[in-house]
Amino acid sequence: MTAHQNGTISVQVSDFLLNCFARSPSWKLWLSLPLSLLFLLAMGANSVLLITIWLEASLHEPMYYLLSFLSLLDIVLCLTVIPKVLAIFWFDLKSISFYACFLQMYIMNCFLGMESCTFMVMAYDRYVAICHPLRYPSIITDHFVAKAAIFTLARNALLTIFIPILSARLHYCGKNIIDNCICANLSVSKLSCDNIALNRIFQLIVAWTLLGSDLTLIIFSYTFILRAVLRLKTKGAAAKALSTCGSHFILILFFSTILLVFVFTHIAKKKISPDIPVLLNVLHHVIPAALNPIVYGVRTQEIKEGIRKLLKRARENRK
Repeated sequence: MTAHQNGTISVQVSDFLLNCFARSPSWKLWLSLPLSLLFLLAMGANSVLLITIWLEASLHEPMYYLLSFLSLLDIVLCLTVIPKVLAIFWFDLKSISFYACFLQMYIMNCFLGMESCTFMVMAYDRYVAICHPLRYPSIITDHFVAKAAIFTLARNALLTIFIPILSARLHYCGKNIIDNCICANLSVSKLSCDNIALNRIFQLIVAWTLLGSDLTLIIFSYTFILRAVLRLKTKGAAAKALSTCGSHFILILFFSTILLVFVFTHIAKKKISPDIPVLLNVLHHVIPAALNPIVYGVRTQEIKEGIRKLLKRARENRK
């Protein structure tokens, strides 16, 4: 116990309590089953996709490596958030240790940025495929994917590490109840008796630098793609070109729509229940993860064929 500069007594907080849906406790009951099913779907579908790409030689191409990288990110994000939320729903296990809370905060911020960056690289992949098809094999190579993965890891790991560091260095004066289901930066830091203006500013800068720049580059890529497609004169060529982008565009919509709705509800929090942004934040970690592999599996013939071959091989091995 130490005296703080503003006269308050600083008590060392060893753990936090995640006070999930405090104003709407009934939400836990009706959300637990759909959230469990979405979690199982996300884990199962992404695992099947990863195994299919790994075992099927015809899928050992840059585009599918990017897709498998996205699946890995989805799995990590889901495992970081959803099991703890379900433990709160089912067993009322609200407690999370001080260091586990900041580790969860770091993984969420880092991997969300990595997912956004992967979408940007995938948009570039589609841009080259449609606008420069003859140069595609020489530009989008395995080496390019490796460099893109290293850049994605380094950029987000280095820029987001300061979010939990700035939060962890604050003085927590005995308050340890977080009005959230997860250790979101501002939900945790506002429990501190320090000024958190720096935390707010840094969070905003990182969000706009990472997600904002990625979204801008994605929009530019699709603007060039659309312009190139509209110039195609061959019958059916435009539809074929757009269909190759369809899956990727749907995934970006899943990712950005929930994120934008979360941001707008957070801005308008005085007019809506404070539990709505909390719910959207939780869903953002599971809905895209559950739908991403399904969209690609349904819309991509090569992946469907790869899954069929794996199932056929599994049946033959049983016999």
